[in-house]
Amino acid sequence: MSNGREMKGTLVLMTKNVLNFNHNVTKADDISTSKIDMHLLGAAGKEGKKTLLEKHPASSSNLGHGQDSLSVTFKLDKNFKTPEAFFIKNSMEYEFFLVSLTLEGNSNDGTIHFVCNSWIYRAQKERIFFVNKSYLPDKTPAFLIKHRKKELESLRGDGKGTRKEHDRVYDYDVYNDLGNPDSKADLARPVLGGSSAYPYPRRGRTGRKATKRDKNSETPSSDTYIPRDENFGHLKSPDFLTYGIKLLSENVITQFKSSSGLRNEFDKFDDIHKLFENGLLHHLPEDVVRNIKEISPTIGERFLKFPTPDVIRVSKSEWMTDDEFGREMLAGVNPCVIQRLQELPPKSKLDASKYGDQTSTITREHLKNNLGKLTVEEALSANRLFILDHHDAFLPYLKKINELPNRECYATRTILFLKDDGTLKPLAIELSQPNPEGDKFGAHSTVILPAQQGVKGTIWLMAKAYVLVNDSNYHQLVTHWLNTHAIIEPFVIATNRNLSVLHPIHKLLSPHYRGTMNVNGIARQSLFNAGGIIEQSFLPGRYALEMSSAAYKNWVFTDQALPNDLVKRGMAIKDQSRPHGVRLVIKDYPYAVDGLEIWSAIETWVKYYVDVYYTDSDVNNDTELRDWWKEVVEKGHGDLKDKPWWPKLKTREDLYQICSIIIWTASGLHAAVNFGQYPYGGYILNRPTLSTRLIPVEGKAEYDEMVENPEKAYLSTFTPEYETLVHLSVIEILSRHASDEVYLGQRDNPNWIDDKSTKALQAFQKFGNKLKEIEDNIKRRNRDSSLRNRNGPVQMPYTVLLPNNEEGLTFRGIPNSISI
Repeated sequence: MSNGREMKGTLVLMTKNVLNFNHNVTKADDISTSKIDMHLLGAAGKEGKKTLLEKHPASSSNLGHGQDSLSVTFKLDKNFKTPEAFFIKNSMEYEFFLVSLTLEGNSNDGTIHFVCNSWIYRAQKERIFFVNKSYLPDKTPAFLIKHRKKELESLRGDGKGTRKEHDRVYDYDVYNDLGNPDSKADLARPVLGGSSAYPYPRRGRTGRKATKRDKNSETPSSDTYIPRDENFGHLKSPDFLTYGIKLLSENVITQFKSSSGLRNEFDKFDDIHKLFENGLLHHLPEDVVRNIKEISPTIGERFLKFPTPDVIRVSKSEWMTDDEFGREMLAGVNPCVIQRLQELPPKSKLDASKYGDQTSTITREHLKNNLGKLTVEEALSANRLFILDHHDAFLPYLKKINELPNRECYATRTILFLKDDGTLKPLAIELSQPNPEGDKFGAHSTVILPAQQGVKGTIWLMAKAYVLVNDSNYHQLVTHWLNTHAIIEPFVIATNRNLSVLHPIHKLLSPHYRGTMNVNGIARQSLFNAGGIIEQSFLPGRYALEMSSAAYKNWVFTDQALPNDLVKRGMAIKDQSRPHGVRLVIKDYPYAVDGLEIWSAIETWVKYYVDVYYTDSDVNNDTELRDWWKEVVEKGHGDLKDKPWWPKLKTREDLYQICSIIIWTASGLHAAVNFGQYPYGGYILNRPTLSTRLIPVEGKAEYDEMVENPEKAYLSTFTPEYETLVHLSVIEILSRHASDEVYLGQRDNPNWIDDKSTKALQAFQKFGNKLKEIEDNIKRRNRDSSLRNRNGPVQMPYTVLLPNNEEGLTFRGIPNSISI
């Protein structure tokens, strides 16, 4: 090689992995350098000679937490051009996680970056990694085209067989892994997806064998396959998050169940406060506490004491006020369901031939006395009446739910009035049950009006709690799980199957997919599985995901854009003179005000980025992009493929819209409906998840108890002790941020894109700066005492859409992706 040259490189490895908690993850010192060979691919397809790794460098700069590095030297022919890719082969018995390769070339080459983030197994064939450049398919250098296509083919697989741990294959399947009929007939569940009866987004295919009792259901497993590069989670947080969910479901809940110290219900509100003051030491026998502590030195200890939820930090009683009840519809954990009331009485969209007339029984007479100087007609025309309507979502399932053990509830409608100070005041609550004479005769409904004292005050408080049971369940099953987690997974799969890592849209979207397939897989194993945590602690029990399937029938992709969603719910009116193209009906609507700023920042960033790479004709000519979108619609969301609202993806405008919706859903929307779960719902009385009986009837013993001891009657009706402990344990985990989380406007690797892409990097910098400006705006609004809904009676600032954050239970921060 006397006429050649050398190129020095640094290979960075990851040495920690929470999802293999008991697994000895490979460190640099463990690497057998003689069994890892590499070679470069340069311009015109010229391949360099194979070389082996060298010793661990004496010092390595810019290494992240849990990272280590090795040196490599490539000897190259003098005519070898700047590398465009490299190949690597692992001949060791064990795998390692490759973070990146950085090459230092001559003055013409500069520093060359390869972002890898992939497991390298012996079972895998020689792997290729591309330089951090972006190429549209028809503008890719000719020598790279075959490698680009081959890599995508390997990620698609052949759709056959059971997937192995080392696979990197992305494919689709229906939700046929929730039940376990071979274990117990009662654990059979319907397949979600692939039918008009139970439509659903697709999940990642695992290919496990069918159950013996049901050939359409897949045998559950504690090791659900996830494409290997998706199965690399939080690095510095091995004591919680996804590992904690598995530990909770497999160990801690078993201890809860076995405890003879748990009662069926709490006796007084103070018993719930003791969960935060004394932890579970107050509730569980010593042997159970000891067993939980032994599960894991730190995790077990965490499950024995709950932090005080924000909603009761300042006051233990303001949660029960009408003001706070109304405020949380605008600034709570589920602020994206409330609608402007546009007709009275409200009507149902349920099939009248099956359910009869489901028109609300709330009348003008019910409302007129609480509107101040306005008439009902004046309040309607002035856009001051609103509705939280859970009637249609719950009514079809109530008969089934009420037949379950310890379950009994209503379908609810709540009418609210916008007061002069900008806050919402509940005016009437309708509680509906299936008609005992048959569904076709409509619902059997009762309207409850506000009262503050005596037995009527107790009934009003209970009526609000039934509304919150509906809302808590709709939030978890639809707003949170379906509309973020489940909806995004098909996009993750389609992107990896169809958009090369060289594709600019892959680089744009992939950070917003980090960890999603992994956490969804764990959710199917431990949260939403038959008999799992959700079925145990939420009202619909075995019908939980079935209810979310019914909601998916009405899902519309384009309505997931925040301005469109607000207009559809009547919470905003189109107005192109406004910065976001809409005018809010309620000026002080924290979720919408903060969310629109985040949405607009995302949309602006996407437009700038897309315009760097595309003209309208480029969009039309992009074969990978066309195949990606076709597969999203026809396979990933195949049960809705014939809906007319899908964008056609013919222009840049289409691409702006599609990418903005994906990013908003995975970041801002998920943050808004996820990280407030414990701050609001950690106090179970504020967000009960199930009810065990209906309002007592006068003349019955339960009614007398309600008169004599309202607190006891209330606690006898809503979430019992065991279900409360299960629920709090879960949402406390779900509401936390990992210490290595990557937030909106950030990337986990500064070299995510070629530094020659000046315009794209400048646009990303502007995006980050805009988010900092938005953060200042949110903090300023939270200090404005005239905005009554920003803090409310509980004095709890609306912080969940503050973009940046740090580790822990912080009630703020927008991660790039749905990673918990």
